[in-house]
Amino acid sequence: MCGIAGLVSSETLGADARERVLRMRDVLTHRGPDDAGLHLDARAALGHRRLSIVDLKTGQQPLSNEDGSIWVIFNGEIYNHGDIRRDLQARGHRYRTLSDTESIVHAYEEWGDECVHAFRGMFAFAVWDSTRRRLLLVRDRLGVKPLYWARHGDRLLFGSEIKAILASGVIEPEPRLAALPELLGTRTTTGDQTLFKGIHKLEPGHRLVFEGGRTTISQYWDVPTGHRPKIANTREAVERFRDLFTESVKLRLMSDVPLGVFLSGGLDSSAIAATMSTLVDQPIKTFSVAFSERAFSELTYSREVANAVGADAHEIVIDDCDFFGALPRLVWHEDEPIAHPSSVPLYFVSALAKRHVTVVLTGEGSDELLAGYGRYPRIQWNWRAGRIYDTAVPGGVRAAIAQRLVPRLPPRLARFAGRSFLGIDRRPESMVFDSFAAVRLCEQRSLLSDDYRHMATAGNAYGASLTYFNRPPSTATLLDRLLYADMKSYLVELLMKQDQMSMAASIESRVPFLDHKLVEFAVSLPDAWKLSGLTTKRVLREAAKTLLPPSILTRPKMGFPVPLQSWLRSEWNAVAADVLLDSRARQRGIIDVKGVEMLLRDHASGRIDGTDRIWSLLNLELWFRTFIDKEGVQTLGSRGSRSDVHEYSVA
Repeated sequence: MCGIAGLVSSETLGADARERVLRMRDVLTHRGPDDAGLHLDARAALGHRRLSIVDLKTGQQPLSNEDGSIWVIFNGEIYNHGDIRRDLQARGHRYRTLSDTESIVHAYEEWGDECVHAFRGMFAFAVWDSTRRRLLLVRDRLGVKPLYWARHGDRLLFGSEIKAILASGVIEPEPRLAALPELLGTRTTTGDQTLFKGIHKLEPGHRLVFEGGRTTISQYWDVPTGHRPKIANTREAVERFRDLFTESVKLRLMSDVPLGVFLSGGLDSSAIAATMSTLVDQPIKTFSVAFSERAFSELTYSREVANAVGADAHEIVIDDCDFFGALPRLVWHEDEPIAHPSSVPLYFVSALAKRHVTVVLTGEGSDELLAGYGRYPRIQWNWRAGRIYDTAVPGGVRAAIAQRLVPRLPPRLARFAGRSFLGIDRRPESMVFDSFAAVRLCEQRSLLSDDYRHMATAGNAYGASLTYFNRPPSTATLLDRLLYADMKSYLVELLMKQDQMSMAASIESRVPFLDHKLVEFAVSLPDAWKLSGLTTKRVLREAAKTLLPPSILTRPKMGFPVPLQSWLRSEWNAVAADVLLDSRARQRGIIDVKGVEMLLRDHASGRIDGTDRIWSLLNLELWFRTFIDKEGVQTLGSRGSRSDVHEYSVA
């Protein structure tokens, strides 16, 4: 894994191009501390930071073809590059390195933009065709590797992280405040948008061409939802899934440096660890993280799995001081407000792994692929019950129940009923999205100022997500639509988190569940092989029966829990108040000061659970200070991260 950055122009680049691209490149040093490269010609400046994993001696970038007319910079891995290499050599192409990067150059020479269909892996790359004065940007099918771009006059800028584009000095950081409802509701910005004006994501499965001053974007792959090829029987489905999963794990062991696996003790990471242990001839290295609060620790489970597969296991335990001490720097690494509190422990376990390995395998993607979240059965039940309810009960009676009866129920029951068909309309905007939002629309309206409150509408918050929900063909089931929408939005955010937090520690993470051949098979399975009653990820559980202890196959999902609720009722409530209510935050005019004061007070007293709301607003303000105010990495409170966070080896 590496960091890429570049600046190309339809006209001759200025004399400052070298200086600009070096700044863009070197702000990504954490992504590639091992080496740095630069290519500069009249119209293109390409920068590369390298984390050496494959072909340690000759894999430097930027890398060109034989005559130096085509150049590539690349972040990721092409796992089938050996097969591609043999094919291209048979067609007359000459290699001078052993790296997978060189296969991109020759594949482009041979097949042009369609070369991407040959690649199996995770990748974000740029090909500069100097003869045609043409730039090609490509992002992998599922979006495992990030890639951002921006236009400014006759120039196009791109990079592995937004901060690379900002480091050029060409683009000034400006907030895209129209995104606030979506950011608060879904935790992210969907599609090609970011929180910065004028800076875009290249979406998963897409490619961009910049030629003659024109930018053209096209999609080359999509999740094939709604198609059901015939499967002979149950045994065939399980065996086919197991074979593809094993193949995916095996491919991701490609490395010239040590590998390990992040192990939570949940089904996904445990299945990877168990499969990995059958493919190598020495104990695998596992890495686990937990909080000092026992109720939020999964170490009992990770130790059980580590013992079962004979792993060389390593653990790290962190507390609230570590968490909040690291948070501001991680906002800088992530470029946008941190969506999930689990990003912070992910960084700590990445730093732990870096002491021992350079590559880790992780379980990201399984939940969106195989219906692993508890909200899926709840939405399905709600949707079906709502159909009966709407048919049987007149509209006026339904409105009276929602407006008068539900709010008068005991608090916990009212909260449950208010998110069910009794309290919300049977529409995707309400039942699928707002009901499970980080900050619901009614909550947004109480926290945003008069200038922004009107923006908190279903269209602004969930319009993009609804487009994905409605995109699958008519043959798609409700579960198909839920999973497709999550894979196109929620999963993209999770993968960005996985990438940025691991790269903050200069370590590469690989995701076996998102091999596109495995994805194409899994999405074709009938719903019952993903979600059967309350049993999630059924096909994976069946496939892993011979590998894992029964206690792991049947344990409840914890989902990397963080004791944030209790921390924000302690002294950290005052720290959050210092950030959210100081003069800078007030002067932005975004928040309703009284609404935020009430939120902090009611959460501290235990009257409400305002964890997600406080977290979202806190990260948003830290982001503003870091990037928009250009104040750099912030600090929280007087207590920083400890210097004595210890690793533990498990005997």
